[in-house]
Amino acid sequence: MWLSRKPVNPSAPTGAVTTKRRGDAAEDAALDHLQRQGLRLVQRNFKTPGRGGGEVDLIMRERDGTLVFVEVRQRASASHGGAGGSITPVKQRRIVFAARHFLMRLGSEPPCRFDVVLIQGGPDDRIAPEWLRGAFDAPATF
Repeated sequence: MWLSRKPVNPSAPTGAVTTKRRGDAAEDAALDHLQRQGLRLVQRNFKTPGRGGGEVDLIMRERDGTLVFVEVRQRASASHGGAGGSITPVKQRRIVFAARHFLMRLGSEPPCRFDVVLIQGGPDDRIAPEWLRGAFDAPATF
């Protein structure tokens, strides 16, 4: 049987903080922040089928019905552009690609926007997430 997950590193200490765990913690913090602002979770970690596709970390719905595709980025320091600097045009295209796939499943297209939640600092820094509404736009062909 073929497994698509990376094998667990047997030399890693039990309970070690991995990139995956840091990313999951950042998504949890972002989700909590957005829910406290009145958004409702529609889906988490939506992925397109096949290789080279895209992923949307959180798909939320505003009270007015707007569908919000959220990218969550966490960085320990502000060097090299910090969390916001890591959302390149290529990353934006992949998010838009995944959003298109999600919308095809709905049958109708509600108002949409692309937000980003930035979490700067390590897990012990207790820094509040920064929510950037309408952080980027999809191309006109969206």
